[in-house]
Amino acid sequence: MKYLEDMVVGSEVHFGDYAVTREEVLEFARKYDPQPFHLSDEAAAKTHFGRMSASGWHTCAMTMSVLVSYLQRDPQAGLGSPGCDELRWKVPVYPGDTLHVYGKLVEVTPSRSKPNLGSVRTEMTVKNQHDQVVMSFTSIVLMLRRPAAA
Repeated sequence: MKYLEDMVVGSEVHFGDYAVTREEVLEFARKYDPQPFHLSDEAAAKTHFGRMSASGWHTCAMTMSVLVSYLQRDPQAGLGSPGCDELRWKVPVYPGDTLHVYGKLVEVTPSRSKPNLGSVRTEMTVKNQHDQVVMSFTSIVLMLRRPAAA
């Protein structure tokens, strides 16, 4: 288990990859973001997307799936997140793309009011198979500090 004290500013990690399927793009769009350019190549052809693209929110969900899979292999004492900063969708994500999720730890902050807690900030970058950045954001995660020895 990794605790706040184990987190090193400047460390970088490749969290994993995600293959984007047409079926998943359609399923997510139908349920959560039913805009025409997420549902049809014909409708998307009339836009700057050129063809059907994944919702940005779907890209967030796929990224979260990669992060959770990584954390199941490399557990951390995370307590969830109060949010993220600077979320940007930079390049459309299309069915057939493969997403590659990376992070660079930029800040580790022990809590001033809760001695057993702290937070970490990680600059997240999601790239496609062409090494284009498709999404970026700064993740904020609450973490436990290492328990005192009994």
